[in-house]
Amino acid sequence: MVERTPSQDQISQPIIAGLITTMVGFVASFAVVLAGLYQVGASPSQAASGLLALSVLVGLCTLVLSWRHRMPISIAWSTPGAAMLASLAPGAFSFEQAVGAFIVSGVLIILTGLLPGLHKLLTKIPVPIAQGMLAGVLLPLCIKPFTALGTITLPALGILLVFLIGLRVLPKFAVALSMLAAVCFGLWHIGVNDAWGQLQVLPHLEFVVPEFSLPAIVSISVPLFIVTMASQNIPGVAVLGSFGYELPWRPSMIFTGVGSAVGAFFGGHAINLAAITAALAAGEQAGANPKLRWRAGCSSGFFYLVFGALSALIVSLASASPEGLFQAAAGLALLATLTNALLGSMGDPSWRLGALVTVLVAAGNLTIFGIGGAFWALVAGLLTHFIAERSARR
Repeated sequence: MVERTPSQDQISQPIIAGLITTMVGFVASFAVVLAGLYQVGASPSQAASGLLALSVLVGLCTLVLSWRHRMPISIAWSTPGAAMLASLAPGAFSFEQAVGAFIVSGVLIILTGLLPGLHKLLTKIPVPIAQGMLAGVLLPLCIKPFTALGTITLPALGILLVFLIGLRVLPKFAVALSMLAAVCFGLWHIGVNDAWGQLQVLPHLEFVVPEFSLPAIVSISVPLFIVTMASQNIPGVAVLGSFGYELPWRPSMIFTGVGSAVGAFFGGHAINLAAITAALAAGEQAGANPKLRWRAGCSSGFFYLVFGALSALIVSLASASPEGLFQAAAGLALLATLTNALLGSMGDPSWRLGALVTVLVAAGNLTIFGIGGAFWALVAGLLTHFIAERSARR
């Protein structure tokens, strides 16, 4: 038996950790991104362009930040942000208006890095209200796996069983396994219908001329910015801190903000610090020496570029699959996030009613004056708390 030398482990462990980080981040959530982009009016080619732009920007930002600061800084696309897009009323905005809103959200992220006061203001948003808004926008998408049982019974039941068995056997990879199961069902459906000609292989970027609309900015930019910061960037700092790394806040926000704004022109919604997958590149599985784990970040960035090359194939596969299949898989991918958001929103008894109202308004997607439910959920939750709960406590 040949023993591995420490130098071999120092090379192989970061590469493997980076590959796993990318696989979990990409495979487990790409369907959420597609669901969100389709909901705001993207065509299949525009959705493919958006997925490609996000993958390339995530890869480049991860590579540059990890190499420059010598720490495993993992970047990801905003999965909660994509879920928020999927909760919007269909046809409420054109895709050009959505792209304009994506750009504004990217600018807000940049300003968070440049203006300390904006960061402090963001942290003053009550946690139960922010988590309640997130839970409300996730809820409609998380219902999809179960409503799909009535329309595409066999595939929906199959991915649900794979997900449950995965939770029992390989809990860290349950979501990825269910997504792979959805891919297999999609390929089976294409084979049965002899629709192989619908698959496209070569990826390409498609420029979108943005249109700036005040209702779209209020309905998309503000909620997208809040859920991205509260559910991704701030937890991402905490995850890296738990492994002894002090994240460079300003460069990270500027890089991801600029990346979000640039990617918006090609259909991407937002990129941010990774939260859950950040631990895969920062933990001991990335190497025994914490000072060398930055290589895992660079490895993850490289593999995101490779996965981006598959974006057109993935989108065409999703388009040719049974309707609702990948939306159901996206819902399963968000169940853990929904659970954490509900727990976070209901944890403080003094905010419980306000948080509940926030969840219900966001889930119901209340639209007034052309402004979507996520914004009104924040307003309704805060008003409920200050009118009912705060006065009752006094």
